[in-house]
Amino acid sequence: MEQLSLFVAPRLEPYTVSQLLARVRATVEADPLLIDLWVEGEVSNFRQASSGHCYFTLKDAGAELRCVMWRDVAQTLSAIPADGDQVLIFGRVGVYEQRGSLQLYVEHLEASGVGLLYREFERLRVRLEAEGLFDPARRRTLPDFPRRIGVVTSPTAAALRDVLHVLERRYPLSEVVLSPTLVQGTDAPPQIEAALNRLNARPDIDAILLVRGGGSLEELWAFNDERVARAVAGSRVPVVCGVGHETDVTLADFAADARAPTPSAAAEMVTPDCQELRDRVVVLRARTSGVGRGMLQSWRAAVTEKARVLEALTPLARVAQARQRADDLAYRAADLMLRELSLRRERLLGLVGRIDGLSPLAVLERGYALVHRLEDDRLVRSVTQVGPGDGLRVRVSDGELEATAR
Repeated sequence: MEQLSLFVAPRLEPYTVSQLLARVRATVEADPLLIDLWVEGEVSNFRQASSGHCYFTLKDAGAELRCVMWRDVAQTLSAIPADGDQVLIFGRVGVYEQRGSLQLYVEHLEASGVGLLYREFERLRVRLEAEGLFDPARRRTLPDFPRRIGVVTSPTAAALRDVLHVLERRYPLSEVVLSPTLVQGTDAPPQIEAALNRLNARPDIDAILLVRGGGSLEELWAFNDERVARAVAGSRVPVVCGVGHETDVTLADFAADARAPTPSAAAEMVTPDCQELRDRVVVLRARTSGVGRGMLQSWRAAVTEKARVLEALTPLARVAQARQRADDLAYRAADLMLRELSLRRERLLGLVGRIDGLSPLAVLERGYALVHRLEDDRLVRSVTQVGPGDGLRVRVSDGELEATAR
């Protein structure tokens, strides 16, 4: 009969709990699949701390996951979620070491079902990014002093007026060439593509502004069209994309050489400021006399010193852990305070009850009476203290009465 042998691994130095959880957190946060992902589920145990940070559980029929949403993310929501809400969350997975729990750090939250366009956006973004369409290495530097700027937008859009106003104020030396197009609807993508191609066909265009005002995801969807993204990425001329407001992000933003939060910011990004140019001339003159050189050296030393101080500070990851730890401690302190107050209230009520039980008035309430002789107001404790005809004063719970002994 074959005999089994047991293999015993050599004994190793054990991990501390902190070391083990730190290693787990490092492993989880190094997984690229867990850095940016969408998760769908039901909200439960939702709690918003006094700091504004939100903590809740995301669950489905088979599992649940703790979630953390920092205050700056919560402030962007049109409505705070409630228990039972079905939501779609974009974020990253991490580990809260003090509690040893896996957590989803929320970077975006929306009602489930509204995110179909977002998922289509994400699917196309991943595919185009894999092709290298959004590679930062292919982006070109914007010209310092553009002589002729192409603008792709609707000729009736407020974005065009904003761009023209900024260009006139900042750098009136540049000439503007409008390539008109629709910026919304199913016909917009091919028109945007054609407008970009028209400007690229001209040899005198130094930069292109692709701009549109804010709107809903559906209204901005033309700028998430694959044709538009490829036209922006394939442009011969550097493209600055200024579509929507600061929080709006489209595939055209990823494909462009630069992304601006608004159309006005796009115009500022592509042009120098005349006033800043004048200031630069003054600084250059100062540098030739040695004053400017001294100022720059002083500033450089200050920046170097501040950079050294910043390097010695706690990493952002620990700041986030400490921030959540502070919320936990505040919540526990409030809970302990409420428990202590409840215990003291119960003790006080017990003492009051005991004192009431010792009161003579309480005895009267149970049907007893106090009898005093009218002659000397002495309390009658025995029948021997009273003779026939003696006047008596009898006190009961609700008043007094007089009587005569027989």
